[in-house]
Amino acid sequence: MLTNSSILITGGTGSFGHTFVPMTLAKYNPRRLVIYSRDEMKQWEMAKLYGDDDRLRFFIGDVRDKDRLVRALNGVDYVVHAAATKIVPTAEYNPFECVKTNVLGAMNLIDACIDQGVKRVVALSTDKASSPVNLYGATKLTSDKLFIAGNSYSGYGDTRFAVVRYGNVMGSRGSVIPFFITQADKGVLPITDTRMTRFMITLEQGVDLVWHAFDNMIGGEIYVKKIPSMKVTDIALAVAPAASHDVVGIRPGEKLHEQMIGPEDAPHTYEYAEHYKVLPAIHNWSQDPERINGGRLVAHDFTYCSDNNTEWMSKATLQAWIDQNREQIGKI
Repeated sequence: MLTNSSILITGGTGSFGHTFVPMTLAKYNPRRLVIYSRDEMKQWEMAKLYGDDDRLRFFIGDVRDKDRLVRALNGVDYVVHAAATKIVPTAEYNPFECVKTNVLGAMNLIDACIDQGVKRVVALSTDKASSPVNLYGATKLTSDKLFIAGNSYSGYGDTRFAVVRYGNVMGSRGSVIPFFITQADKGVLPITDTRMTRFMITLEQGVDLVWHAFDNMIGGEIYVKKIPSMKVTDIALAVAPAASHDVVGIRPGEKLHEQMIGPEDAPHTYEYAEHYKVLPAIHNWSQDPERINGGRLVAHDFTYCSDNNTEWMSKATLQAWIDQNREQIGKI
């Protein structure tokens, strides 16, 4: 589907974009891949990685600016929406700015994609959008609902929207693994809570999920990949086995465990070999055979949380991953 197409990724200079772009160029050879973001320095540094590859376009713009989005989306077939204000404490202390990017930006993108006749849009979500307890999660839940409703909002147009949701991205900038690595030499690692657990997913797995969504979506689906969990204390031991732990308490708006599917979504959630699919209750889409497409309805009280997961990553597995990817951890 993506072969010889025109693709745009918002927030394309972030961690996801730095993995999505080279993987997509290599596998699908798109005619054009547009990196849309607002940081000129990040674009300058990213452009240097690709030399004179004429498939790439770098477009300075903000999802808050609908007119700029309309211009950037001219002739675009597929969109990945990765732009967001993501850091939980930042969102708590700057709520107006978080809403402008995560909610109003989503509205702008939906409108612009419909107006420009984009074929399919996949928006990146987060575990924090499921039963949110912080502003970031609340804005991403709102964003998810907007993209799902966009399939109705498009009217007689052909634009279709879906969402992918995943948890802690291993090694991404600002995440726990690179933070622990920077603190390891001090001999003490700060632990928020010894009971805390997190889902573990690589950026490559996140890209695969987006590709699958583009290929599989009818419109309105939320895709959740099956991934392992780890206790935060085990992550710390994998990074720095000799370091001691200092329990510092949970930050404002932070969850003890990650949840990607809550019990309220169970009646509309279907299981597949490598992922779950949450279908919207509106318009009876959750009963649509084409959207279900061979899935098995989960139990009525099903939840998908990092503490009740059936799959767990071992310390040895994480250590091997760190050794293999050490040069890239925390860089993007």
